[in-house]
Amino acid sequence: MRADNSQHVVDAARQRAAATRSRAVAALRRMDAAGQPVSFDAVAREARVSRSWLYAQPDLRTEISRLRERRGPAPTTPQVPAQQRASETSLLRRLEAATARNRQLEAEVRELREQLARVLGQQRADAVVTPAGEKRKARSSAAKVIGPC
Repeated sequence: MRADNSQHVVDAARQRAAATRSRAVAALRRMDAAGQPVSFDAVAREARVSRSWLYAQPDLRTEISRLRERRGPAPTTPQVPAQQRASETSLLRRLEAATARNRQLEAEVRELREQLARVLGQQRADAVVTPAGEKRKARSSAAKVIGPC
């Protein structure tokens, strides 16, 4: 008859469970101390445990929920590091450049509208029928050139 070695299996399972729990608690403490956003997914990745295991542990689930609520919702867009953010002076220069470009485009649009109005007026004048029933001859084609596009 074989010896009953089931106690060794039970002891190994207890050790594995204790190691898993200590990894999860340590990961939760590290994340909280570092100011990282706490979520079930983040803690599971950090501690190398499954999310379902975390949800099954009432004390860990409560602590994760508490820390998540204390920090507020996780930002949906990644924060730009301070060194990479545009300075106020840089933003003002961009705004000035955009405003100057906007004024330039407005002047160009105004000029093009005036040219279009002149050409359309000329076409209308050319289409007027003379008293003899004939259309007037069109003026030189150079007058109809709108300009480069």
